[in-house]
Amino acid sequence: MSSLSVSASGAAADAIGRHVPALVDDAVASRLFAQDATLWGPDAESESRIRLSWVGLPRSSRPLVGEIAALRDSFEEQGLTHVVLCGMGGSSLAPEVICATAGKPLVVLDSSEPDYVRRALEDDLAHTVVVVSSKSGSTVETDSQRRAYEQAFTDAGIDPASRIVVVTDPGSPLDKESRGKGYRVVNADPDVGGRYSALTAFGLVPSGLAGVDVEALLDEAESVADVLAADDDANPGLRLGAAMAGTEPLRDKLVLVDDGSGIVGFADWAEQLIAESTGKNGTGVLPVVTGGDEDPEVASPAGDVTVARLVAADSESTPAGDAASEVRVGGALGAQLLLWEVATAVAGRLLGINPFDQPDVESAKKAARALLDQGSGATADPAATDGAIELRALGGSGDWLGNATTVAAALDALFAQLDAQHGYVAVMAYLDRLADADLAECRVPLARRTGRPTTFGWGPRFLHSTGQFHKGGPGVGVYVQVTTTPKEDLAVPGREFTFGDFIASQAGGDAAVLADHGRPVLQLHLTDHDAGLAQLREALQAGGRA
Repeated sequence: MSSLSVSASGAAADAIGRHVPALVDDAVASRLFAQDATLWGPDAESESRIRLSWVGLPRSSRPLVGEIAALRDSFEEQGLTHVVLCGMGGSSLAPEVICATAGKPLVVLDSSEPDYVRRALEDDLAHTVVVVSSKSGSTVETDSQRRAYEQAFTDAGIDPASRIVVVTDPGSPLDKESRGKGYRVVNADPDVGGRYSALTAFGLVPSGLAGVDVEALLDEAESVADVLAADDDANPGLRLGAAMAGTEPLRDKLVLVDDGSGIVGFADWAEQLIAESTGKNGTGVLPVVTGGDEDPEVASPAGDVTVARLVAADSESTPAGDAASEVRVGGALGAQLLLWEVATAVAGRLLGINPFDQPDVESAKKAARALLDQGSGATADPAATDGAIELRALGGSGDWLGNATTVAAALDALFAQLDAQHGYVAVMAYLDRLADADLAECRVPLARRTGRPTTFGWGPRFLHSTGQFHKGGPGVGVYVQVTTTPKEDLAVPGREFTFGDFIASQAGGDAAVLADHGRPVLQLHLTDHDAGLAQLREALQAGGRA
């Protein structure tokens, strides 16, 4: 049996006390588990009606257990033990957390960065099984990755149909194409959106093939389903949802800190779920993934921050009585996946938004496709060049970059646009998230310098996560976009563009949509990857100060 704990102090506790009784009176929990599409108002009803099957997944996903086990045994008999997942957003983040927590190796290919893709293709191809995950197959990143693996297998004399497993919705274009090619296809529940799909085939197939006991994961979730469906003041899903979105005035930054939960990378999965679900109509909750108590957002949280501590399942500790706004959440992984999905749906009701659409993710995709159709190279001349870094400024109001000609001066100008009470900083790096991983360490010195919550996202991965909040949430962010010239480009088989073309178009589309929404964007382009990265790392580690 699993269990869940949600305890709170300060403004978070006040929010629980204020909102949970009303949520209980409105039977929100039982109506949610009865898949009542009216919970989020008439504007959300049509979308909600086809997005609520996730509440029953702990039971409805049971038939997958045997199917996945049979597939895994078949591959292991052939010596195929290197599992690669091609997927974006909810299709990749849940399996990454599930496998990391279980200590099972899984290569997650969720990028269009050429060097990142090439490294995956060259890694133990002889023993590789590839899971291609996409609801429709229209996700260009995943389609490009699939094409690259098909070509690599063919070049190595390997039949791609013997190595590729496709997870998609029944009847989707990808479903039909894959079956026509003789690929193994596992259908997911079509009435579940990507970020709520952890316990569908999207989360379970790659995890199970990597060796995770997915039946135990479903057991953990099922053991708390009745608790989460109960119209009761103690319901942890109602309590967490109220703590996330019910503070008055709204504390719209949720700082996530792992405090011995034993779940690896859970905050990254929760970040996507919360940001993409709530960041719209000018409101939302911005999740901020931190490294620990030393981070400024945790050590001295601002007035618009609630700190969410992820604690061990058996933890009995409670928040400090003087915490301004804090919630502590404990439970096994399967139980927590269902808990946070419920809490996010509850938060959507409190915020008055539809937690199941993602309009600004779609707008960024359209902008990227338009740039790709025009040809990848078309970018404006830089406002200035500092060493190996070109500077460009978009969005905002007026000529906010001014006469800045250095990275430090440009960051000064950008941070001058920051709302000191409610703003946040987002660093968006369209780089290789493994080879360039240490750049993420810049988040902390930037947060210290600005005194505001600071996020770091790897492009294009974050486009399916915080990208929705950046464009649809409150207009109080400032954005640092980092792009680079790849060390070596890589063709996308069967397409007229390369991976380098594609990621450049994704970055350009992202910046263009942010600018259209009036958000100030500082683009920093590395003309020489290694030299530019070293220069940028030094500037950001100094908090952007000269």
